[in-house]
Parts: sequence; C-alpha cells; structure tokens
Amino acid sequence: MTFRTAMVWVWFDWRAAAVVDEQGQIMDLEIWQGRMSIEEAMSRLELLAASALTPEARRLAERFPEASVHPAGAVELPEAEYPLPSVEEQEVADEAALKLAEMGVARSAGDPDRRLEHLMGATDELRASWLIYESRLVEWVALFIPQARFERDRSALAGKVADSASLAELAESLGCELPEVGPDESEWQVLKQSGERVRTIGRELERLENASKELAQQHLPSLSALLGPLLAARLSVCAHGRMRLARLPAGTLQVLGAEKAFFNHLKTGSPPPKHGHIFMHPWISRAPRWQRGNISRTLASKAIIAARSDAFGGEVWGAEQIGEVEAKVQEIRDKYPRAKRG
Repeated sequence: MTFRTAMVWVWFDWRAAAVVDEQGQIMDLEIWQGRMSIEEAMSRLELLAASALTPEARRLAERFPEASVHPAGAVELPEAEYPLPSVEEQEVADEAALKLAEMGVARSAGDPDRRLEHLMGATDELRASWLIYESRLVEWVALFIPQARFERDRSALAGKVADSASLAELAESLGCELPEVGPDESEWQVLKQSGERVRTIGRELERLENASKELAQQHLPSLSALLGPLLAARLSVCAHGRMRLARLPAGTLQVLGAEKAFFNHLKTGSPPPKHGHIFMHPWISRAPRWQRGNISRTLASKAIIAARSDAFGGEVWGAEQIGEVEAKVQEIRDKYPRAKRG
C-alpha cells in the first residue's frame, strides 16, 4: 500500500508568510515585526517585484522543504485565514507602490536605450513623411518646369521653392526658361507652402538625427566609432537595448533587420540573408556583391566585441582598433578581387 504525501504550501506577501495544508489549516506563521514605514514597505515590495522571497517566506521554506512556495495571488491555494495586512498597513503598501511606480518612470526617462528607441522611431516616421512630401514637390515642380534636373541637388529644391516669390524667380534659380503656362497665384502659394513644409521637415529630421548621433556616441562609443553612430543606434534599438545586443552571437548581429528574409529562408528554403542593417555600412554597401558576405561576417564579429566593450565598461575603441578592422576588410578585397565562376 502506498500513502500519498500531504500537500503543503508556503504563502507570502510583503509583510507575512504562512504554511497552509490541503484542509486550509495554517501550520506555521511568520509576520514581519519591523518598523512600518513607506521606505521599509518599498524595499519589501521590491523583493516581490524581483520574484525574490521575503525573509519570513525563506525561513518557512527552510522549515518546510517539501512545501511549494508561492507569493499571494500567484496560484490558487486552499481557503484559509491568511495573515492579511490591516487597513492601515495596506495604505502604507499602496503609498509605497505608488512611489515605486514613480521611481520606475524616472528610471525609464533616464534610460539611454529607451531614449534611443524613441529618437530612432521618431526619425523613421518623420523620414517617411519627408520622402513623400519631397517626391510630391519634385513631381509638382516638374509639371511646370520639365527641363529642370534635380538629381544632383534634389534636397535644395524645397528651399528654392520656398524662397522664390514667383514661378519666374524659381525658374531663374534653377537655370531654366520660364514655361508658357504656369500656376495662378493661389496654386503658386500652395506650391510655395509645400516647399516650406519640406524644408521645415528636413531641418527637423536633421535635428533628430543629430540628437540620435550624440546619444549613441555617449551610450555606444566603441560601436559608434566602428559603424557610425546612426547604425550603432539602429542595431541597439533592433536588439532592444545595449545589454541584449552585447549578448548576441556575431551571426545574429549580422542579420539583425533581415528577419523577414530569414523566416522566408526557413519557410521556403531560399538562400539565407547575408546581412541586415549592417549592410548600411559603406564597407559592405559599396563592396562588390561577391565580397559582401565575407565583409559582413568580419565586420559583425568585430562589432559584437565593440558592443561588449560598451556594455561591460571596456576600453573605448579608437583609431588603432578601427584601423585593424579596416585592414582585415582590405585583406578580403585583395583575396576576392573577382567573382568566382560557376
């Protein structure tokens, strides 16, 4: 004949702990006897937030090693007369929880990872709008001045439209003849305002990028030195923070940003991606196609070392370290000057 061992649990909250059996009988009890203050309650609530045991719960767990330990509300336990806090004690706990929440918000506001995330998100959204408005402006101006060419200095068009008093003045600034048919005054004013909008958004975009660069150079100095601050910030945000980026394998960093292509590879068997955001680096983007995979692997392996140096307080990379990486990239260029045949 076998006998089933009776189940017992250690229940605990921020100020007390109890051992309860299957019948709801309290077998043992520990209650915090410290000074009831908001500061003390905050420290004990922080233990619960960190999924740690209070001293009372730890003592009961040692006393009843066969017991299953659970914080209040985590699982359904037998009904019992648990040592719940009084109204006054609960008011102290509520005030302590509110202060902890305020501290959490303050910590988040000072977190460079979160700040970079917002800066990069705002930059992406604004750039998308700017590109749409700029394309519309180029097409609009081309209707009236079709001989104008904007390829070399397209970004300056918005300023020229905004600063011109008329279509004739705009045509002169672009070095083109005045067309026979042009917009009336109301349409010209709308076109002029469109140029002002594109210029204003462009300036705001530049300010956002400069702020991102400055923060990335402070938060990711070595990675910024190697990859450039905007690409370093992009990789950090994609990895959800500097510390998580530093813990990634080099191969994962290499394909960050190419998740769709990677999952397509798993689903359909298509070739796996050789690079993600890291392709933005000129050593890769300007390299011949057959060199990109090797350069991506080399650069990613060095980038992860730089990221770990930033995350764990290592020496900030300078010209010497960057020069060593560039020398390895040059070795790849020299080794594979032409694409392999077949």
